Amino acid sequence: MSGPIDFQNVFDRIPTPYMMLDRDLRYAAANRAYLAALERSWEEIAGRYIFDAFPSEGESRRVVEDSLLRCRDTGQVDMIPLIEYAIQRPAHLGGGFEARIWSATHTPIAGERGETAYILQHTQDVTEIQRLKDVAFGGRAPAAAAMLGDDILQRAEAVQAQSLQLRQLFMQAPSFMAVLRGPDHVFELVNNAYLQLIGHRDVVGRPIREALPEVIEQGFSDLLDKVLATAEAFVGRQVRVALQRAPDTPLEERYLDFIYQPIIEPDGSVSGVFVEGFDITDQVQAQDQQRLLLDELNHRVKNTLATVQAISQQTLRGAADPAAFAKAFEARLLALSQTHNALTDGVWSGAGLRHILDLELQPYGPERVTLDGPDVHLPARMALSLGMVFHELATNAAKYGALSKNGRLSVSWRQEEEGLAFTWRETGGPAVFAPTRRGFGSRLIERSVASELRGRIELDYRPEGLVCAFWVPMTGP
Repeated sequence: MSGPIDFQNVFDRIPTPYMMLDRDLRYAAANRAYLAALERSWEEIAGRYIFDAFPSEGESRRVVEDSLLRCRDTGQVDMIPLIEYAIQRPAHLGGGFEARIWSATHTPIAGERGETAYILQHTQDVTEIQRLKDVAFGGRAPAAAAMLGDDILQRAEAVQAQSLQLRQLFMQAPSFMAVLRGPDHVFELVNNAYLQLIGHRDVVGRPIREALPEVIEQGFSDLLDKVLATAEAFVGRQVRVALQRAPDTPLEERYLDFIYQPIIEPDGSVSGVFVEGFDITDQVQAQDQQRLLLDELNHRVKNTLATVQAISQQTLRGAADPAAFAKAFEARLLALSQTHNALTDGVWSGAGLRHILDLELQPYGPERVTLDGPDVHLPARMALSLGMVFHELATNAAKYGALSKNGRLSVSWRQEEEGLAFTWRETGGPAVFAPTRRGFGSRLIERSVASELRGRIELDYRPEGLVCAFWVPMTGP
């Protein structure tokens, strides 16, 4: 049975930089990683006003000071994604100032009366990473008890009060943290961010195989075993993990940056593992979405060129002379351009359904297209997604279907209680055969309807022409 947790020691073992200021922005505490990042000792900064310890003037100081004061005065977490802030190098390292780039999060720590008593800063030196992006695109420190400044010691009535303060710091930290002990990796401590990650499950006092059974087969227990055996830290970047974040629900895919840090006792033995990290799922998904958008952009460019080719061939067949061809061709290209403008505007302000259909199908000749349905104002996101669906259907019709020959197209729709039902019907074109494989255009149509619009779609490849029936719910802007 282990004794009370030494939160001061936990604070000092956190492998990323943390420090704490009092209400007057004077240093109250700093962990080993923070002191190492700034190349200072605790004795050099203890109790000092932060901008005396690290002087700066101009925009850099203003941004940092404003963020700290906002955090103190509003009681809300405040973040600085990127800021350039030069720090003075110690004399024994040559002195002078060195320009560095930082990312910082400021978290308020409430006092007994609810006011912000301290400000916890988690900071990361991202200088090298930022410089790479710019190029690509155009023994131990003193014990924790000694490291705590006079401010905290004066405010604390006893060691128990200090531990309570550090526990609050630990629980409110923006990164997820946990302490696991022994060969079975029993949870000894978890903070709020960790509980949020695992769905607020009761894990303290339980081994990982019981507390988080889904991670065992994913290899995380093996990684913990290795850290215990080798006393070497493990760093994971964009690691995929499937977690059950609510009772009786399917596993949810998350992506994490984290470190497994061995907890080494004075005799050199490893008693457990300290876990810290960040849930970067949103960042990874944003990167995936960006890649998808680039694929869609490339596909749209190819489709636009195919549409222009189909329009030119149709116009040429019906033109009596070169002048007539030039006039008709220019008019249809203008209509195509207007369609793109309407869809771009629709991202922000919405658009009329009939207007989108008119602009999308006008280049193929109004005499070949029949529209039947009420005009409906579509919210912005819905207008954009439906515009993409009509664009893909029209492009496919121009390349392979009724609009590639002398066929006709009928688009009808009706407004139901909770959505819109559409029927896209092609006739009079070349014989239609069901495709042997699904192209990008078909996948984009189905994904737009089923995923983005949360609707239903059915493609019927009849010999006389394609019939596409789909239903989408009406959504807000």
